[in-house]
Amino acid sequence: MNLKDIHSVYFLGIGGIGMSALARYFKFIGKEVAGYDKTKTPLTEELSASGIEIHYTDQISDIPNGYKNLKNTLVVYTPALPKSHIELNYYLSNGFSVKKRSEVLGIITENTFCFGVAGTHGKTTTSSILAHLLYATGTPITAFLGGISEDFNSNFLLEGTEYSVVEADEFDRSFLRLSPNVACITSMDSDHLDIYGTGEDLKDAFAAYVDRLKPNGKLFVRKGLPLGGITYGIEDNSDYCISDIEIDNGSYVFSIKTPDVLLKGVKFNKPGRHNLLNGLVAFAMALEAGKSPEVVAAELATFKGVERRFSYRIKRDDFIFIDDYAHHPTEINAVYDAVSEMHPNKKTVAVFQPHLFSRTRDFIDDFAASLSQFQSIILLDIYPAREEPIEGVTSEWLLGKIKNPNKKICTKINLIKEIKNQDPEVLVAMGAGDIGQEVIKMKNAFEV
Repeated sequence: MNLKDIHSVYFLGIGGIGMSALARYFKFIGKEVAGYDKTKTPLTEELSASGIEIHYTDQISDIPNGYKNLKNTLVVYTPALPKSHIELNYYLSNGFSVKKRSEVLGIITENTFCFGVAGTHGKTTTSSILAHLLYATGTPITAFLGGISEDFNSNFLLEGTEYSVVEADEFDRSFLRLSPNVACITSMDSDHLDIYGTGEDLKDAFAAYVDRLKPNGKLFVRKGLPLGGITYGIEDNSDYCISDIEIDNGSYVFSIKTPDVLLKGVKFNKPGRHNLLNGLVAFAMALEAGKSPEVVAAELATFKGVERRFSYRIKRDDFIFIDDYAHHPTEINAVYDAVSEMHPNKKTVAVFQPHLFSRTRDFIDDFAASLSQFQSIILLDIYPAREEPIEGVTSEWLLGKIKNPNKKICTKINLIKEIKNQDPEVLVAMGAGDIGQEVIKMKNAFEV
């Protein structure tokens, strides 16, 4: 497919974080862009404000006429759509060029020097740090991010087309559409078992992703993962290794050993050892664009962050409110460790919205163990996303598994009242569903 022949691009699921980045890209390069989504959100409102027409009912009659031309219309869809989706089936049955988001990303980036960031956790933060480092050091890049970078206030950056940064998403095996020059794998914990069936099948998919590297490509892997590559880690003799960690006024100060140089006094402002690892591999990858280690390391200190990735919504001496996208037990553990390291001995209340019935079922005991670490836990109902309910899989079931007695289920309507009754010093909100809308209400309720 030649993108030059495309006049109009229609997105099914345009409000998704990855889809919206692609929509911004096509709008930026002068294509006509419109789309459908199930729900109006701040992100779809932003797209509408930029001149992209969006509707929220699954009806063929709502598709603008300009997007019914077979010859010059590209249709991009998210695999999260149900197979019964009316508009999707209209385009499929009428012979339109219909492609998944990952296929289009592969086409856009195939002629660039592509950085692909893969892993069951850490993709969005790592790719955002990498985009920031490359941009800050004058690299001509296009970046498609899975979150809103606080450095760019966007999930999309176009400052040139020589290099590209993309999240290589394992969901639906999407990352097997990419062919990166430099790739990293941050983690390979079992997830998306509704797609893969077993953790071993997921690991096989990551191995297949590695096989997608272009000739003479480079792979960076967190030390301990069962793949060969350039390793990175913390105090473990990796090829790229962080050591001498200190905390100075809420920031990390540390040393980085590379195969060629030792850098001391490096600073990074995002809490959590998992974020240190994300910063380290982004640093290592950025060097592959020909930047000096000293220059790249200096820019680590200027990275602001990603929305909903250990984001401080309120930070006062008497009250701290942290918002995080954590929706897997490993990610919840990472948030707990970061809170414990940065804010020790403070009364912490965690609000968690489980994401997907299948994920809750598949990792129920791990979720219970990770949540039990917090001093108090408030559960919201499971966010279904693309799934139908599974009998017996409920937040009540998860609550019963949590060993900490300071636990309860709460409705969104009563959430603020319940949090205030518990009077936390640190409040943590976690989840990948629509809890982000509740975060805004929590912030407003606790701001002075």
